[in-house]
Parts: sequence; structure tokens; C-alpha cells
Amino acid sequence: MANTNTAVEALIRRFGLEPHPEGGYYSETYRADKFVLREGAPAAEGTRAASTAIYFLLSDGAYSAWHRIRSDELWHFYAGSPIEIHSIDGRGVLFTRKLGHALDHPGTVFQAVVPAGHWFAARCCDPSTWALVGCTVAPGFEFGEFEIADTEKLAAQFPLHRPIIELLGKPAAVTRRD
Repeated sequence: MANTNTAVEALIRRFGLEPHPEGGYYSETYRADKFVLREGAPAAEGTRAASTAIYFLLSDGAYSAWHRIRSDELWHFYAGSPIEIHSIDGRGVLFTRKLGHALDHPGTVFQAVVPAGHWFAARCCDPSTWALVGCTVAPGFEFGEFEIADTEKLAAQFPLHRPIIELLGKPAAVTRRD
């Protein structure tokens, strides 16, 4: 699919992608029927699906705004152009990983892990392109454990990283494309 708009429209239709609160589009593809209890959490609050997976699409300059979750998240590259995944650990160390077709794009990998609790954001290396990736979360993703960053507070906490924090701050509104 040479035309970016055509490819993006086809992916949204084919996989039933919906706007995601952090930016981009997504569709949940898997939710384990086995459950786990988070360590130290009461059963009523800590029971989660063992794992979940989604398709996630970035296009039209959209990015995944700074956020964090309480589980490890494994990103997988499927199609399109490379993306950058930025994460900041509890000590304030910034990590940047490039996810892409590792045989076609030097310096990229097919998979990258964002550890639980890290603040992270992602964008296409070239904002005029698109990328279809997958995200697998274990224990499974729950919106109740999803936190979008307050950009100003995050930048104040990690002033050395202010430029990238501000660049990928609050998510832009994503509309449904039918």
C-alpha cells in the first residue's frame, strides 16, 4: 500500500481500530482467561488477566503521549516505518529504543520492553509516516492502572528531559475515521 492515507484507512477498517486516549488507534486482540493476583494487593483490587495484547497504530503525526502502567509492556513491530519509544525510569534515566523492521532499518529491533512503572511515550521517527505495532502487557492491561502524565509536573521532575517530555506531552485529539 503505497499511499499512506489508503494504508491507514485500510488498517483501521480491517482491525476495527478505535482512538486511544494516549493518541493513535488501537484494538484489543487478546485478553487471557487466566487470572493473576498482583503481589500485596487484595483480591478485589489486584486480580488481573494474566496478559493482554493490542494492535496500535500511529499515523498523521499522532504520538503516544507520556503515560505509565503498572505492568511490563512488550512492543512488537508489524508494518510501516520505525518508531521511537522513549522511557524514563525511577532514577530519571531516559532510554530511547527504535522499533522497526530490523532487516530493513539499521538500528531498529522487532521487539522492545518498557518495564512496569516507567513513564513512556512513542512516535514515528518520521511523523509523516505510519506504523502498526502490537503491545503485550503482563499482567494484563487495565485502564484503572493507566496514568497519562501531567506534562509540566513530569518536566519539573526530570528537567534534563524537558524538550522530549514537552514534545510528546498531552495527547492530541484523535477522531474516528470510518
